[in-house]
Formats: sequence, structure tokens, C-alpha cells
Amino acid sequence: MENLIFLDKVYTKGYTLYGGENMVNTITLKKLRPGLPEVIKGIDTKLDRYIVMKRGRPVAIMIGPDDYDSLLETIDILSDKEAVKRIIKAKKEIAEGKTISLEDLRQKIEN
Repeated sequence: MENLIFLDKVYTKGYTLYGGENMVNTITLKKLRPGLPEVIKGIDTKLDRYIVMKRGRPVAIMIGPDDYDSLLETIDILSDKEAVKRIIKAKKEIAEGKTISLEDLRQKIEN
């Protein structure tokens, strides 16, 4: 329940997810019914996201299939403790400038 309250506060203020252009919209169930075709069009063409509200609280989230697949993949990666450790290590190495060029990487892979 705590997550729903948090989502309600974040999404109803119109924040964007992932720092991108995809705005999370809120819509009441009453407004959704007649506007469903337009909402679906926005989800499909503009990657819009919707929080459906009923009596002032979130009851559903509407996202496109690509967003859904991305979320599942992110959950899968973050559930793997070893993968998370590798990601953190890689970010640290990047910050320290421990990187190689794409050309050097290609040569390393080919040899």
C-alpha cells in the first residue's frame, strides 16, 4: 500500500520516468471510459504512460508492451546480485576513466 501512496504522489505531479520525454499522465476512470481510444493511441505512438485513478487513488497503470518488457528485464537484472555488482563495478571504472575504445574492444574480441 505504501508504494501506491508513493506512486500517487509522484505520478499525479506529472514527473517523467527515467528522465526522458515520456510523461506519466493521470486519468480518472470516469474520463478513461470515453477517452480510451485516444489514450491507447498515445500509449502506442508517443509511449505515454497512465495512472488510472478511482476515488482519488491509483487503481491501474497503463503502459505499452515495450515499456512492460523493459520493466520485466530491469527487474530480472536487478534481482541478480552478481549482475548488480558487475554494473556497479563498471560504473566505478567508467568514472575512473578505465575505459577502452571501440576499436580496441573489437581487436580484443577478434583475437
